[in-house]
Amino acid sequence: MAQVHLQIQGISCSYGAEPILNDLQFSVQKGELLGIIGPNGSGKTTLLKAMGRTLKPHLGRVFLADQDIYRLKAPEVARQMAVVPQENHFDFPFTVGEIVMMGRTPHLGRFQRESQYDRRVVEEALTVTNSFHLVNRRITELSGGEKQRIAIARALAQEPDVILLDEPTAFLDINHQTEILDIIRRLNSDCGLTVIMVLHDLNLASEYCDKLILLNKGRIYALGSPTEIITSENIKTVYGSRVLIRPHPIHGRPQVTLLSRANLPANTVAGPRIHVVGGGGMAASLLWELAQANYQVTAGVLNIGDSDWEEAKILGIDTVEAAPFSPVTAKNCRSNLDYIKKAQWVILAPIPFGEGNMYNLTALQTAARRGQRVIVIERIPIQERDYTDGKGLLEYKRLLDLGVIRVADEEEALKLLAKEGQSP
Repeated sequence: MAQVHLQIQGISCSYGAEPILNDLQFSVQKGELLGIIGPNGSGKTTLLKAMGRTLKPHLGRVFLADQDIYRLKAPEVARQMAVVPQENHFDFPFTVGEIVMMGRTPHLGRFQRESQYDRRVVEEALTVTNSFHLVNRRITELSGGEKQRIAIARALAQEPDVILLDEPTAFLDINHQTEILDIIRRLNSDCGLTVIMVLHDLNLASEYCDKLILLNKGRIYALGSPTEIITSENIKTVYGSRVLIRPHPIHGRPQVTLLSRANLPANTVAGPRIHVVGGGGMAASLLWELAQANYQVTAGVLNIGDSDWEEAKILGIDTVEAAPFSPVTAKNCRSNLDYIKKAQWVILAPIPFGEGNMYNLTALQTAARRGQRVIVIERIPIQERDYTDGKGLLEYKRLLDLGVIRVADEEEALKLLAKEGQSP
């Protein structure tokens, strides 16, 4: 069982009378790489300051290796925990070697000079951060990426068990961002260093972190793996942004694509509520046309990664989604049926039928018996998209016998809706 390295027990922080953090509680396991994300003003840096003993919470406690961090003396904390702030101000022209040697201060007595061991620790810190060649350079002569490496090297010279980093990639170009984060990940995986860092870039947070905390208005909105936290629903709720989430083609973790508001349909709805039964990419164009016409649209059950699922995400359409290449689950069925019940119109796209999505046909039969308006698009003959040895064809014919509206293609369905106007 993993050892708890840092424990946050119900902390609340404020600046003067302004509350910033409210009753945060979580733990960090030894050797974990934890990312803290959230919009501006959500309390990310304040949380890091509270954990780093620079802003004492007015409520709650912070434990480092079972000891209350605010009851320890500063040198005791510094020997266990290092902090790399977002901005490092190097105002004096010390050499890189001198800057990194400052990290040994917690281990030295008041008038004690550095030993051979201290010099070896500094050399190792510079080597692991790919900075040893800079040892004799003046810190004021270095680039932003080089200074960031030196700040991390100075923190490593403290020989900490935990390192806190506030936006370690801020103000850096893409190449230096990945260089810095590769170093941090290597320190975590090879040296067992517990890492907690605030990140602004959601894609970097998803790729590099084991676990994420999503803050919203000073509270923990969600905590879990990148796959659990980086979802379009969470991002829309917390950041107020529409995004498309896809698995990264190499490591498979969630990848965020921000959707420009200019490319989205107007966020007004004038028409009736319409539920589209799609799948296999067969509802993508229909979803777009319905959204453009300002109908209230929902969709399901769509497999994650299919083009109609992607279209629904781009348009911000509420969707019942299933795992890629997976059959419809009982939970999917219940959610889809709930959407169908709320709809004034239900449209069946010309989707293929297999054993995994036969429920769509029986759900539509139920809707038709209930008197709901069901449109069936027959652009592709059912015989060409039935992969159930005839069972799908049989249920499809039963649906047609219930008096549903049959149209030749998506264009005819749209014309029908326009003709009917606002009335179901």
